[in-house]
Amino acid sequence: MPRYSEERRAAVVAKLLPPQNLSPQEVAEQEGLSLATVYKWRQEARAKGRCLSDADAQGAKDWSSKDRFAAVLETAALNAEETAEYGRQRGLYPEQLAAWREDCEQAGRLAQLARRGEATELKQQRLRIRDLERELQRKNMALAETAALLTLSKKAQAIWGDVA
Repeated sequence: MPRYSEERRAAVVAKLLPPQNLSPQEVAEQEGLSLATVYKWRQEARAKGRCLSDADAQGAKDWSSKDRFAAVLETAALNAEETAEYGRQRGLYPEQLAAWREDCEQAGRLAQLARRGEATELKQQRLRIRDLERELQRKNMALAETAALLTLSKKAQAIWGDVA
């Protein structure tokens, strides 16, 4: 059985959110909890889908890219009024959410371009490997021919002696 009730945990996690926006250190001191406990509860809340910043300071610039992406997903189907309410609850401006959405869209395009570049590079490497293997095979055949000629010349010399 958990040492603390779910209501207590929810109340502590709520202090990390707007409008209070307290740091985990401040919440731990106020509640008489260890800092590790507050971090663990924040992590558990994030795992359940709550949009909490990873940073100790709760400014929009401190949100991780994962949290920003989650906020973009959460607001994707909302109208302007609902988006503004969402932002007020989390201490964000609609412009920040719009910028994050643009960043997510650009990241998708950049990832696609990167994958294309990697595919092109991989194709070039395969062609180079094929060419090098052909060159190696050609040189191995030339080496084998040279070895055969050398062996034949030694045998001819042994049979007929120096003809020169």
